[in-house]
Amino acid sequence: MISSEKICGVVAASTAGEMWRDLTKALRRTRTVELRLDYLTSEGEIGKFLKKLGSARPRATLIATCRRRAAGGHYRGSPAKQLLHLSEALRSGCQWFDLDIETARLVPRELLSVLLADGKMLASAHFFRSMPKGLREVAAELDRLRPSAIKIAAVCGSLGECLRVMRVAKGRRDVVAIPMGEAALPARILSTRQGSALAYAAVTEATAPGQVSLEEMLDVYRAGHLTKKTRVYGVIGNPIGHSLSPQMHNAAFEARRIDGVYLPFLVRDLRDFAGAIPHLGVRGFSVTIPHKQAILRFLDGCDPLARAIGAVNTVVVRGGGKLYGYNTDYVGVLTALSRRIPLRGSRVLIVGAGGAARAVAFALGESGASVCIAARRISRAKALARDAGGEALERREVRRQFFDAIVNATPVGMHPHDDASPLEATELNCRLVFDTIYRPQQTKLLRLAARRHIETVSGVEMFLAQGAAQWEIWTGERAPVAVMRRAVVWALSE
Repeated sequence: MISSEKICGVVAASTAGEMWRDLTKALRRTRTVELRLDYLTSEGEIGKFLKKLGSARPRATLIATCRRRAAGGHYRGSPAKQLLHLSEALRSGCQWFDLDIETARLVPRELLSVLLADGKMLASAHFFRSMPKGLREVAAELDRLRPSAIKIAAVCGSLGECLRVMRVAKGRRDVVAIPMGEAALPARILSTRQGSALAYAAVTEATAPGQVSLEEMLDVYRAGHLTKKTRVYGVIGNPIGHSLSPQMHNAAFEARRIDGVYLPFLVRDLRDFAGAIPHLGVRGFSVTIPHKQAILRFLDGCDPLARAIGAVNTVVVRGGGKLYGYNTDYVGVLTALSRRIPLRGSRVLIVGAGGAARAVAFALGESGASVCIAARRISRAKALARDAGGEALERREVRRQFFDAIVNATPVGMHPHDDASPLEATELNCRLVFDTIYRPQQTKLLRLAARRHIETVSGVEMFLAQGAAQWEIWTGERAPVAVMRRAVVWALSE
């Protein structure tokens, strides 16, 4: 075991002063820290930092890293100088040093013994471009260096590849397994639960693809407390970086003292995600763009309402790994709109014909509203109008007609594309505009409506209502809605 505290803060800065500031910040949250000496811009800055470290000698498990450019680091010096810096770091109070496989292949074993005998070796291999074919062979080569522990980090394009990386740590206590990349973020957070000796998190600057901040790792995901008993939930989508569902659901788990974690899964291939469910112990998940309709093919059962809508945003994993689907967007729409306008008899325009639009159309239609559908492709608008008992409109007809409400059910205007709007100001002939997008809270569409003195409803209302319904389906407990709202509002303000 490298350290009793498995979340390792990564300190990387260009000057000795900044490096010390970040180390001080890291030690407030964890007692395991990696010091990326290769990020310091000169030999002089490395020397200044190590001198200060040697004077202070903080009580922590410190790992010195000085990775050369050939190994994916920033250090431009020779392998000999690299080893000298690692040796100096050990004399300054570091207990561990990270030795990359590229340098290990170049220098004699005797030189390592002379310079670095006082420290514990973490022998490492990093694959920043693609997944290597033989991870076991890589591990065997690292083991031949007779280190105290080994580390393998590899960019993963799928959850299947993430599982390959994490399997290297199975049955061992001396392996750090790090899936890298955006698709690997959930696996990074779950890595210690899956057997990795450490999980790395950036104190200020990320040093690897998909590396989250130490603050996020500890405060949002509570990664230091995850065990095999922790229930795993998440949201699947593409893109997924905009989602605030992790902040909302994890705050609810903490408030109700439930041992659960909710993670963002970037899913390009639903088969890949479905195959990872049993290995990661996923108990339930939310579904967002573009999978709300496609997920139906992977379900073993479905709530009748969700089946009728033809879109699912909530899945429960039941005994035997059976997947059962629900649609809580329906609840979210009614919660957001029924307080503002009498739905029965109202004429409502829905922009869009995807999974979210289907939930909106069915919710409003069942409530007695007259539903009109406008979409980029008129064929899809007609299909949804037929299913929901509504009317399809060509885009050019929108500006000539009046509606009690207009609902945007497309992703147009969603962060980071904040300056886009699905409709122009002259097309907003209505009493109320509701945007199902919640990030940003005030979309361009809502700003256009407000300038015309039209009442607006943010997607936050729908987001909270559907999320609370999801949480109650998964846990069987009453959702702490006030806590969830505070978490979302705070995240939006940040």
